[in-house]
Amino acid sequence: DGSIVPENRGLTPFGRSVVERLAERRILCDLSHSGQRTCLDAVRHSARPVTITHTACRALVDVPRNKTDEELRLVAEKGGYVGIYFMPFLTDSGPAKAEHVARHIEHAIKICGEDHVGIGTDGPMSAVPNMAEFMEAQRQYIVQRRAQGIAAPGEREDAPFFVVDLQGPDQYRALARLLRSRGHSQARVDKIMGANFVRVARDVWG
Repeated sequence: DGSIVPENRGLTPFGRSVVERLAERRILCDLSHSGQRTCLDAVRHSARPVTITHTACRALVDVPRNKTDEELRLVAEKGGYVGIYFMPFLTDSGPAKAEHVARHIEHAIKICGEDHVGIGTDGPMSAVPNMAEFMEAQRQYIVQRRAQGIAAPGEREDAPFFVVDLQGPDQYRALARLLRSRGHSQARVDKIMGANFVRVARDVWG
């Protein structure tokens, strides 16, 4: 099941065979949009490390697209990777900001350890040139998704699908500077900014 399916069913026999085939073919298994039971089942069943490439921590913001501590911990225990996204689900109200990204990274490190956490923005490299125009387009998009029954809890007209103070190519340097200012070592920041994902990718693809 996906993250917003209320039945929250586990992995089916076919699903287990898919996870097995992914491991055999050295294809990275990404569980970002999975429901909780499906995620846990897949991590336990996989013969290789798995990823949650773009998510946040449900312990901080309780919406279905964010992952529970149990899911985060198990991915780390199996050698995998958790990426924190730049999405509105980082906060309960208003636009997401860099500080919210840092808080979710820090919680994920508390649960997973610094070798299994990084970023997975789920967003663009370029900055938004016209915020009013973007927000109107997003409002229409959310209305359409709600009408189709596919909108995720936590999507809001007042919160863009990116972090307002992390835009453009410099967003990564800005986040790195913020993490250093919050007391994280350069070695840890290097892991968060890409080294952890590279390690897992090599483990699976190598």
